[in-house]
Amino acid sequence: MNIPLIEQVKMQAQVLVPLVRTLQADLGEERANTLVRKALGDLFRRYGEKWWRTRREGDLGGKVASAFEMFAAGGALDYEVIKEAADVLELNVTGCRYAEFYKKIGAPELGFLLTCSGDEHFFRAEGFGADVRLTVNQTIMQGASHCEFRYARAPREKDTPR
Repeated sequence: MNIPLIEQVKMQAQVLVPLVRTLQADLGEERANTLVRKALGDLFRRYGEKWWRTRREGDLGGKVASAFEMFAAGGALDYEVIKEAADVLELNVTGCRYAEFYKKIGAPELGFLLTCSGDEHFFRAEGFGADVRLTVNQTIMQGASHCEFRYARAPREKDTPR
């Protein structure tokens, strides 16, 4: 069964939102959010490792573009590719149903914690490459007009001018 990620997020939120709110009330927001980030970070990294093992695309741009197709499935994201090359993918997300969902259920402040914060862990998974840098300048989930995602492979030491 192939359920779009947006539908999986909606199902998970039924459990995670009340759980996180209870943790925040009992432990304080900062401590609870730290624990949630750690737990979900490990989970997203494992998801990423499993996903990357199934990819046949050889270059960074192709791999990340393929991942965005998965995140956008079911009409979840509208995005535009700004630049795609072997070692670079730059894109802007212009519409985000994940953010709309969290706003609709009255938990917009938890959307970034439970969904967006996993991006870095997913894209840092083994097999993707430790030299890949993800820069997120802004997100819709945090109130911006669009999300800016920039993926780039760091120059190898031999490629760096001295």
